[in-house]
Amino acid sequence: MKFTHSPTFKAFSEPLAKNNPVFIQSLGICSALAVTVQLKTAIVMALAMTSVTALSSLTISAMRNVIPRNVRMIVELSVIASLVILADELLRAYLYDISKQLSVFVGLIITNCIVMGRAETYALGNPPMQSFMDGLGNGAGYGLVLIAVAFIRELLGAGKILGFSVVPQVFYDFGYMNMGFMQLAPAAFIIIGLLVWLQKTLMKN
Repeated sequence: MKFTHSPTFKAFSEPLAKNNPVFIQSLGICSALAVTVQLKTAIVMALAMTSVTALSSLTISAMRNVIPRNVRMIVELSVIASLVILADELLRAYLYDISKQLSVFVGLIITNCIVMGRAETYALGNPPMQSFMDGLGNGAGYGLVLIAVAFIRELLGAGKILGFSVVPQVFYDFGYMNMGFMQLAPAAFIIIGLLVWLQKTLMKN
């Protein structure tokens, strides 16, 4: 179908798997290690990141013809920082407990290579809607990795999903134990490595 071959659709779909920012470009891994102990915090971080990436790309693309080249990075950082502050304030207002758990990591979206990279390499050279979809796709691709890693870590590390126990008590009665190692950052690194291997294997077939 023509729609699936359009530049706008490709801008959204490619970062989800074929050109995923974590799996393929190896970006945003540090925050992926830090915020994936619980699925709940990973989902909120994914939504915050996706919103900032999409809206910053849209804004910078809309301004691309009036931004002087010699100050473009300052303008990009100003736009991204404003959106991150807005996202952080909304989290503090409506999801205060999760905001405390995420700590500084929402603020560090400003320095995330994915956000700045899409603004610099894509939004400055493409129309607003296409740039918005590119930002949305890259944010969603990053978010999917966060959610997948957090799901595995919380399930195996605490026997829970979204804070609710899902491992039957009978398993514990027969000696099953949660894997405390999954609560540590190295576990996230290993899981990401395995997911990268799985993704590359599936893409070859």
